[in-house]
Amino acid sequence: MSEHLWAEQGTSPSAIEAALRELLTQRHAEDDAFVPARVLNLVVIADREWRGEIENRLERVGRYHPSRTVLCSVERGRSTIDAWVTLGAEDDAEGGSLALGHERVVIDVGSQHLAHLDSIVDPLVVTDLATVVWAPHGHADAVDSLMHLAQVVLVDSVEEPSLEAALARASELAERAYVVDLAWLRGTPWRERIAATFDPAAWRGQLRAISSVTVRHRPDSPAAGLLVFGWLASRLGWRPGSMVAQNGTLHGSARGARGDVALRLEPEERQSAPGLAGITIETASGMSIALDRGPGGLAAVRRTRDGRESSWTVMGASRGEAGILGEGIRQALLRDPTYAPALEAARAMT
Repeated sequence: MSEHLWAEQGTSPSAIEAALRELLTQRHAEDDAFVPARVLNLVVIADREWRGEIENRLERVGRYHPSRTVLCSVERGRSTIDAWVTLGAEDDAEGGSLALGHERVVIDVGSQHLAHLDSIVDPLVVTDLATVVWAPHGHADAVDSLMHLAQVVLVDSVEEPSLEAALARASELAERAYVVDLAWLRGTPWRERIAATFDPAAWRGQLRAISSVTVRHRPDSPAAGLLVFGWLASRLGWRPGSMVAQNGTLHGSARGARGDVALRLEPEERQSAPGLAGITIETASGMSIALDRGPGGLAAVRRTRDGRESSWTVMGASRGEAGILGEGIRQALLRDPTYAPALEAARAMT
């Protein structure tokens, strides 16, 4: 990889945009095989003291790397704008292959800039590409100012201090843009396995007989569990009721086709990664299925109503936390029609 770099203190958005164009012109002149990636823009708003951690997470997204990344580093008390522009591309493209380039812009801004961050970012995003906004440290005012530029907002309901506020904020943003929620994506392997369990014709009828669902989660991740409840409710036609806190757990119920379904969220202290630790589903006929995190995947145990038990491991089903941001960026190019109904059902439970 080769990199072209430009930096300036006390700069302006127009100067940064001119530097981007100049770097692209230089790179084209040096190598006819150079082609800038043109898939999506990613705008990140992060606190300056945590910028290194955010940059490390961005480095791990692998093949889902954004075409142009604009990282706004927020420093309290700052009144001027400093910027660094990096254009990276593969060297020595062989056999007629292309040297794909990615651009990264890092801007130091102050808190006073956030309410009008759109005026800084607007000249720096590639027009006619989808723009994704991600603010891992809050900064709702900055996100709001960028909403007329963005088509997708990346959120993580797990990281919000209030469960109710997290779901309300995601719902509010969903009215203005497509929302990709990392808390939802962490539950994807679990939803896939639940669906696969009841997919065979012999088991499909048990969906209407579900009598209880228990979700075990890391103590800071009840949002991920509540979204699983919301998904089940929205897909199976349940009418959700409110959850009530009791002895560190959340209890509630939903009205199903054949009666009430008991719902329970249990914190699991031993769970290290954000998200879910296990799920148990029981039916009125006495059948149950339990899924729990294990080495290499999910450990599954099924008990039939006559007491027979079978167990197996779903290899590789647990995707881990390392790739969750890359998956979020990939999902920005897709559309999941099941998230919004699940979100609204989950909100009804709060």
